[in-house]
Amino acid sequence: MFFLFYQLAGMSEEPLQIVMKKDIKFENPVAIEGFPDVGLAGAIASMHLIESWGLEEIAYIETSLIPPIMVVHNGELLNPIRIYGNKNYIVLTSEIALPLILLNSLTKKVVEWLNSVNASMLIALTGIPVENRFEIEKPAVYGVVSKKEHVDLLSKHKIEVLQEGFISGTYALFLKECLKAGLPAIALIAQSFLKYPDPGAAAELLTSLSTILSVSIDVKPLLENAEEIRLKARDLVKQTERVAPSTYRNVEGELPLMYR
Repeated sequence: MFFLFYQLAGMSEEPLQIVMKKDIKFENPVAIEGFPDVGLAGAIASMHLIESWGLEEIAYIETSLIPPIMVVHNGELLNPIRIYGNKNYIVLTSEIALPLILLNSLTKKVVEWLNSVNASMLIALTGIPVENRFEIEKPAVYGVVSKKEHVDLLSKHKIEVLQEGFISGTYALFLKECLKAGLPAIALIAQSFLKYPDPGAAAELLTSLSTILSVSIDVKPLLENAEEIRLKARDLVKQTERVAPSTYRNVEGELPLMYR
């Protein structure tokens, strides 16, 4: 198996590497990021995308900024922060919550890597908590762009662009780093539960993504298996709540999110 260590410039005392598992000839791929965040909307969406498109793992994140945690799926040992894709698409996902100490290094180095493979755009998928989510049948999706000229792209697809306010979290850092690096970036943000896994919000994110990319994404499994997904993802929600302000505690015995 082919392994290439992509060592990024400006390495800190705590190294972070992107380890390639496959030699892919990318063709200006679109990158899609869905890490654990509010309602796990982005994480659920990214993992569904990986499964429905049949994407292979092409790389993973190797770092000493997280505890020594591995994931086992069908007897295979996997790193928790992984990159899937093909020549046209790159999907970044994680089955563990990302501690604050990791985020700056991760976003900077991922964006640098995306530029090195001539990615055409980064689209971040995430959620925004709303108090009356139980009353909302179809969550709204909003957009945040790294450059004002991208507003037309979202308006064309009837996605409301956030005009005022603050943004925070992993997707905010990705937008910041993309802006600095000159890589076009969009964040799609769905109304979501704060403390419950939200497959409905993930489905709306993917529906909006499909219109932007002009590709087919079947979201019916997310809606039909919503309760099963919520049960599977409950541990990751708890973990995300715990580590967002601090560090990892014991996660042994908790269920990984992928492969329903």
